[in-house]
Amino acid sequence: MAEVDLRTAVNAISDVIQNRPRPLRIYDQIYMKAGDMVMQSELIARWTNGKRVAFIGDGDAISVSIAYLHNRGILDYGPTKIVVFDFDERICNAVKRFADKERLEQLDAELYNCLDPFPQCGKFDFFYTNPPWGASNGGDSVKVFLGRGMEATGGSGEGVVVIADDDDLVWPKVVLKNVQEYALAQGFYVQKMMSQLHEYHLDDAPNLRSCNLAFRAVPDSPRVLASNAIAPEVLENFYGRDNPPRVRYVREKKRLEYGIADEDEYSLELLDGAS
Repeated sequence: MAEVDLRTAVNAISDVIQNRPRPLRIYDQIYMKAGDMVMQSELIARWTNGKRVAFIGDGDAISVSIAYLHNRGILDYGPTKIVVFDFDERICNAVKRFADKERLEQLDAELYNCLDPFPQCGKFDFFYTNPPWGASNGGDSVKVFLGRGMEATGGSGEGVVVIADDDDLVWPKVVLKNVQEYALAQGFYVQKMMSQLHEYHLDDAPNLRSCNLAFRAVPDSPRVLASNAIAPEVLENFYGRDNPPRVRYVREKKRLEYGIADEDEYSLELLDGAS
């Protein structure tokens, strides 16, 4: 990690964490821990300095963290443009509200389901995704998000996939193999792998970690330009065993002040004589 004022960075990340909505575990929204968010944000900001970046989903809010740390001067490098594409309207709206409040002009979000054709093919230099990790589908869900990232760069850029990485489990190894084979078939190679880098708030597997798998397009290889809908057979175990996609978008029912307890979460028992 580059020289960064750690206390200032952690405090800034805490602002981002308070802004993001609560995760929906059924859709594999599992959030990275704060210290790892700082490290990841610095790393991705450095890799994407001066670039246009598409986030294919971003429950962790790494996109917001990068833009915020750069805008605050905690990092003196970062991308020129960041767009988050997510099917959860709560996440998109949280990104937009934070960007507006902090005047993060390089940051935006667009409601998008990765099962649909990608809306801005070739408009970005770099992609980032932390997708459903594919424990029940051999990595097919990872391939979907990775494919959309490749399309975002017009098949000629680079990007990072955050993916499960555990020495004691078989399925992460199978997924890593399948995802790398898929990428090669699309004209991308693995530039770098940073193993067992991140921890998560995951009750049923608290020790499970993830790695950064960095891809780059092979020069003069066939390009991924067309964007099509996803074949039905890929979807059967998309979010876990027998848990295919059933919704197009997660809609925000009402505006929440994230980080502040909602009135539905508590009741008040008054002192005697109080009203």
